Amino acid sequence: MLFDLPNQETLYTALLARDNRFDGQAFVCVSSTGVFCRLTCPARKPRLENCIFFATIGECISAGYRACKRCHPLQAAAMADPNIVALLKALDERPDLRWSEAHVEELGYDLSTVRRSFKRQFGMTFLEMAPQRRLREGFETLARGGKVITAQHEASFESASAFRAAFARLLGRAPADLRTDGWLRATWIPTPLGDMLAVSSPSHLHLLEFVDRKGLPAELARLMAAAKQQIGLGALPPSEQAAAELADYFAARSDRFSTPLAFAANAFTQQVWDALRAIPVGVTRSYSDIARQIGRPAAVRAVARANGANQIAIMVPCHRVIGADGALTGYGGGLWRKQRLIEIERQLRQAKEETAT
Repeated sequence: MLFDLPNQETLYTALLARDNRFDGQAFVCVSSTGVFCRLTCPARKPRLENCIFFATIGECISAGYRACKRCHPLQAAAMADPNIVALLKALDERPDLRWSEAHVEELGYDLSTVRRSFKRQFGMTFLEMAPQRRLREGFETLARGGKVITAQHEASFESASAFRAAFARLLGRAPADLRTDGWLRATWIPTPLGDMLAVSSPSHLHLLEFVDRKGLPAELARLMAAAKQQIGLGALPPSEQAAAELADYFAARSDRFSTPLAFAANAFTQQVWDALRAIPVGVTRSYSDIARQIGRPAAVRAVARANGANQIAIMVPCHRVIGADGALTGYGGGLWRKQRLIEIERQLRQAKEETAT
């Protein structure tokens, strides 16, 4: 735990004053309502005897409290930063712009502040993110059978070499190496939490990851090595089904995934992934919980490694695993995404319970 909580009286005083010095580092659970909030929540303040304070969102969730609908404590930390919100909006409005430091300064932002904010939340700077967004346009052009030069212009890259380099950094292969006729084919799936890459064969989905995951090129390389061939471009039925099911999931309409999945893992890892898929929506488990469930209580670290080796995000819900202390532990797609996924799934669970009653 990175933050030692002050005593109850100090935190309650901060809650009454809506002191933002503790925002994101302490949360209040209100026993009379079953809700947990940020200390800056504008809602009516609870009585001291009804307050329990925790250092992490995971602890609040594990204790059975649901997120407040006024202060949205599960909202991605990135989205609580006004600089990030404004610049992401600008990027959405001008995805074709070759963003530079001058553009950021013209919008009135301090370069060092923006750099730190994006690096902390996304693992990349804003100026690294912008060409990745443009890369989607080029990827889709190639998937339609377009030439590399056409894809380069569609993605608004100044030169063919810059386009090839950006493409290779993301996918680990130059664009010319990814044809449209492979047995395995990759397609781009936009989601509210960022673009995802899906790789499928005609019958099964083999990979589903956020495109900014640092380990994606290595995962693609392992997949190609196992298949003994290059990955092509274009949508196949499993990836199309995955895109439709993800749309329902992110809209909080359904948590069911019936896309056929292909797993390449040893028996232990497969056992862990099966246990992940058995975690009910809106529920979290610890690594030690999973280890006990599969009958290997001493294999907590091995369970964590198997969890991290998962190549099919969301559908194999490794994001439902938190630390034994309730903390939101590492997630390849970023902790801010993990928070948002947990929020979506709590909404799904609540909707299902209300429907059932």
